[in-house]
Amino acid sequence: MALINSRPQLGQQTAYPTHYDPGLLFPIDRATQRAKLLQPTQKTLPFFGVDIWNAYELSWLNAKGKPQVALAEFIFPADSPKMVESKSFKLYLNSLNNERFNSAEELGLQLKTDLSLVTEAPVQVRIIKPEEAATHGIHELTGDLLDRLDLDVDHSLAADAALLSADITAAPIEQCLVSHLLKSNCPVTGQPDWASIQIRYFGRPINEAGLLRYLIGFRQLGEFHEDCVETIFCAIKERCAPEKLAVFARYTRRGGLDINPFRADYNAAWPANVRHARQ
Repeated sequence: MALINSRPQLGQQTAYPTHYDPGLLFPIDRATQRAKLLQPTQKTLPFFGVDIWNAYELSWLNAKGKPQVALAEFIFPADSPKMVESKSFKLYLNSLNNERFNSAEELGLQLKTDLSLVTEAPVQVRIIKPEEAATHGIHELTGDLLDRLDLDVDHSLAADAALLSADITAAPIEQCLVSHLLKSNCPVTGQPDWASIQIRYFGRPINEAGLLRYLIGFRQLGEFHEDCVETIFCAIKERCAPEKLAVFARYTRRGGLDINPFRADYNAAWPANVRHARQ
C-alpha cells in the first residue's frame, strides 16, 4: 500500500520525479471548508455531484519501453472525504513518464487504485486517445448569458451573498444562466483561476444583475475550485431558495490539468465533459 503524502506541493519548489511514485499525491480534507458553509446541525450534504478532472499531458512506456501519450478523464465523487491537491496530482502523473505498463487498461487500473486510496472513495478513470479526443470538439456552456448585462461593479464587495435575491412575487420559472467572468485565486500561491459557470434552477426568478455582481466578487477570494462552486451553490440556495439548483464550473487548465466541479440538489444528469474555448 502506498504511503499518503503529508506535505503539500503547492507553493513549494519541487524537482520533477523520475520514477513512479503514488506517494506524491497530497489529500485535502473537504470537511475543513464545508464547516464554513454548513450549519452545525447538518448531518448530510445539501448537494451531490462530481469533480471532473481532465489531464492533457499523460505519458507512460509500453512493455517494450516505447513512450505512449494520451489524455485522461478522472471523476471524483463530491462526497469523497478528501480531494487531491492539483500540483501533487501533476507531479504524480509525471512520475508515470518512465514507468512501463502492458496496456492502457493496466495504467487506468493503477490510476484508479492510487486515486481512490488517497481520496478514500471510488474514482472513475478513462484513458482517451488523442484521435478520440479530437472528435469531441469545443462547445461553450449553454444558457442565458449574464455577461450581456451593462452594470457598475463595486469591487469592494468580495462575493457578498447579500447581492443575491429572487423575486418572491413572481411565479417559479426554470432557467439556465451562464457567465464567463468567474475568477478566483489559488489560496496557496495566489495565482488566478479562470472559469465559465452554468447555473440551472427552478424557482422564483433570480435577480441577474445581483448574481453577476456576486460572481465577479470572487475575483478577490482565495479558494480552491471545488470550494468556490460549493460556496456559490450554498449562497444561492440560502438567499434565493430555488426548489432545484445545479451549479457547474469549467476552469481553464493549469499544469496540464483542468478541474470542473458540479453540484446539484436534485436528480440531474452529470454534465457532458466537453471543453470550452478557453480550456
